[in-house]
Amino acid sequence: MLDRPGLLPEEIDRETTERWLAAFGAALARRSAAELSRLFLSDSHWRNLFGISWHFATFSGNATVVAELLTRSEQARAGKFRLDTARLAPRASVVGGRDVVEAIFTFECVNGPGYGAIRLARDADGEMRAWTISTSLDFDAICAAREADAATSHVRDFAGPDWLEERHASAIYDISDPDVLIIGGGHAGISVAVELRRIGLTALVVDRMARVGDNWRLRYRGLKLHNKTPVNHLRYLPFPPTFPEYIPKDRIANWLESYVDIMEVDFWTRTNFEGADYDEASQRWTARLTREGVGRTLRPKHIVLATSVSGTPNIPDIAGIENFGGEVLHSSRFRAGKEWKGRPVVVFGTGTSSHDICQELQAAGADVTMVQRSPTMVVNVEPAQLYDKTYLGDGPPIASRDILNSGVPLPVMKMAHRIVTDEVKRLDAVLLGRLEAAGFRLEFGEDGTGWPLKFRTRGGGYYFNVGASELIADGKIKLMQASDIEGYAADGIRMRDGSTHKAELFVLATGYKGPDHLLAQLFGEQVARRVGRVWGFDEATQELRNMWTRTPQAGLWFTGGAFSQARIYSRYIALQIDAIEAGRLAKAG
Repeated sequence: MLDRPGLLPEEIDRETTERWLAAFGAALARRSAAELSRLFLSDSHWRNLFGISWHFATFSGNATVVAELLTRSEQARAGKFRLDTARLAPRASVVGGRDVVEAIFTFECVNGPGYGAIRLARDADGEMRAWTISTSLDFDAICAAREADAATSHVRDFAGPDWLEERHASAIYDISDPDVLIIGGGHAGISVAVELRRIGLTALVVDRMARVGDNWRLRYRGLKLHNKTPVNHLRYLPFPPTFPEYIPKDRIANWLESYVDIMEVDFWTRTNFEGADYDEASQRWTARLTREGVGRTLRPKHIVLATSVSGTPNIPDIAGIENFGGEVLHSSRFRAGKEWKGRPVVVFGTGTSSHDICQELQAAGADVTMVQRSPTMVVNVEPAQLYDKTYLGDGPPIASRDILNSGVPLPVMKMAHRIVTDEVKRLDAVLLGRLEAAGFRLEFGEDGTGWPLKFRTRGGGYYFNVGASELIADGKIKLMQASDIEGYAADGIRMRDGSTHKAELFVLATGYKGPDHLLAQLFGEQVARRVGRVWGFDEATQELRNMWTRTPQAGLWFTGGAFSQARIYSRYIALQIDAIEAGRLAKAG
């Protein structure tokens, strides 16, 4: 333990971290389990994001962390652990209610240069030991080294094609196939394509929409991002400072369209992916597509499904709803409320889409009723930002914040989120009390961990309040419990108490199906069974199932999630595919 008079706190933090990293590297080099064990707390965690070995998992507990580190570091020949003050000066922080010193470090291994985040906490004996450590390959360093090696002459070839001609030619794929075919042109699919291109692979994004960004542009009128702009930057081209804190959907759509152009992403619009079959002999897919009504066949080595964790509308089986004589549509097809002025509308669901649509309908003068099917978390939009505090306020560049954020293992994330959830409940107590008085049923996630883990397990079940909750509490948006509904008639709903509720439109704001929903349809039952579930946490790895990592089906990948998840994890798909194509990694996980 360092306790030297005259040293500033930041100097102590630096020396403490440097001493720990030196001891860590020495213990690994000597293969000493005893030395390594003394460097970690009993409840320590190691999150490996394809850093020390091609493995994506979190390991918990001193004995497990030590055993896994010793085995995997020997296989990867990991060493030369050094503090990286350029990315982040070691600093005191509070994580999960615990006082820590956090820092970023670098290392080397056979798979390339790497970096990680370390959080040291004081043990009962006064020693600073590691509570969490994370390790990742350094995508930027790997790509920069290749780009330096591939530097070309600046002498112009006036006889050859210019940049625009090359761009048009590269996206045709009439005499060649892309290395990777990406299904879905939202922010997740685009992010993967950008990283694949940078690492030297060809990638084609296909989307059924008519225009890049239409997956945002064509959604309901009032849609905005519900977390702040600093969390949602795209890699290499952050949003300008003139953007609002909460970005409207059309601005996102236009930005994605510009991003695709600037980052030179090969992108086919008006293209349906009909399915694909994998050939073990050639290790390629035969992918069937229809582009603007014309059939095409491509033979990529890899397919990435980027159809989102909210890509396929969930249409629930509501008994008797066929008796309703009015219009029934899913929230994905709802556009604007103005045509329903003065008319009765019922919206099923209490998630974000339902609240936004109800609020828009009420503002347009509709007589709107929300039907609650299950308890829902509600948090005012400003306190909701407490979950993303890593990205807010002054601090290191976003790349360093991504390292810190991705370095938080699931058990610690749960601890931190329980604390934040308790705080937002305190801040929102008046509103929550008014909602409950109006009959709205509340819940706050598994073990009170709040909305981020609800998103990672079920993709929804929460609402960031931007005004709809007050309208419910005031009775301006009516509230009905699904359990009180007896049945449906041509003109609306029959209640169990004998009353009726008139309606001309039912909006099903009932969420979306998971990324694995279309597996059997697109790839066959055998592939669907082989891959299994996608999204939601795997108990063994403590990571999201089959996301951003090799799946049991060779050449099949999944991406999705929030802007920050796409930004952070898309490069890991590119790194793995690059290693597979170089023969350094097996094709199936």
